[in-house]
Amino acid sequence: MSEGSITKRGKKSWRLKFENGRDDSGKRKIGYETVRGTKKQAQIRLTEILESRNKGSLVDRTAMTVGDYLKQWLADHALHTVSRKTYERYFEIIFKHLVPALGATKLSDLKPLAIQSYYSQALTEGRRDGKGGLAPRTVLHHHRVLCAALRQAVRWRLLAINPAEAAEPPRPGHAEIDILMDDDLHTLLKTARPTRSYTAILMAATTGMRRGEVLGLRWRDLDLEAGIATVNHTLEETKTGLRLKEPKTKRSRRNITLPALMVDALRSHKATQAQERLMLGLGRDENGYVFATLDGGPIRPRNLSKEFSRIVKRAGVRLVSLHSLRHTHASQLLRDGVHVKVVSERLGHSTVSITLDVYAHTIPNMQADAAARIDAALAGVLDD
Repeated sequence: MSEGSITKRGKKSWRLKFENGRDDSGKRKIGYETVRGTKKQAQIRLTEILESRNKGSLVDRTAMTVGDYLKQWLADHALHTVSRKTYERYFEIIFKHLVPALGATKLSDLKPLAIQSYYSQALTEGRRDGKGGLAPRTVLHHHRVLCAALRQAVRWRLLAINPAEAAEPPRPGHAEIDILMDDDLHTLLKTARPTRSYTAILMAATTGMRRGEVLGLRWRDLDLEAGIATVNHTLEETKTGLRLKEPKTKRSRRNITLPALMVDALRSHKATQAQERLMLGLGRDENGYVFATLDGGPIRPRNLSKEFSRIVKRAGVRLVSLHSLRHTHASQLLRDGVHVKVVSERLGHSTVSITLDVYAHTIPNMQADAAARIDAALAGVLDD
């Protein structure tokens, strides 16, 4: 086979020419690719192409469609780099939305305008049930998936540029967060107290932990003497079952100081759990799940959410989700003057700015308090 050739096309542009097998009629297929950079970079790229060709893994860029590429990206990249739950979400977005809309287009022909048109169509008639458009935040998520996939195509030298980066996704407004006022929270916890889910709900309300973090706790993650819970894992529910996974970021792996009432509730919960295990002949399990089924297995996250919804309805408070307890906890702390850095650490946010962006607007008196502090600090000086 020919070893290919390199032809200078511009000041920093090189055209690669190479043989890529033969078609069904036996005619040689010639491939072309443009490389921007130095001649050495062009030579390196030509070597990569020839090695892929000789291994039988060279893709014919003229034939690969967006749909073909997205399927390959899912299998060769996303499956091995994101959590199973995230992969399932990517799979759904790609096969239910991106492939039907853009899949038939050749990857090399995909332009920003086509992507922009997809966003516009998705906003007006993107629902699969035919009842209107998708929410701007949903379309933004589609953009992020497509952008990530095409960014990898650039790294794999399948595209020179990422066309999704030139398209403009919708800009969702600030997401509204649900929080419970103190009276409603007290009513909710009193209603939950007789149930098996009480301690898990109390943990979410007093620590701001995510649902998966609460359900991923094992007894070895708790130091009840010191009153500290350590988030080492999160319980994830996927189509293939339940699994423990590592926290998403370094800040997500954290120690959370527990209030005394939470420590007391956990001691009582542990004693009850031990009695149940003994009655079932299971014995003690110091490394078991803190919040478990009767046989000691993990609780499905969706089951806890369903039980929480039933408790909310019985309590007669405003309808909120289990995740609202996290928002309620953060808002309570900020409202009571706890430093935002401490709140951010308890929540496991990667940066303090995320905490401020999500919660600052829920506390309208913060601006007034800031003005009052400035007034108190400078009034005497200015009066002189």
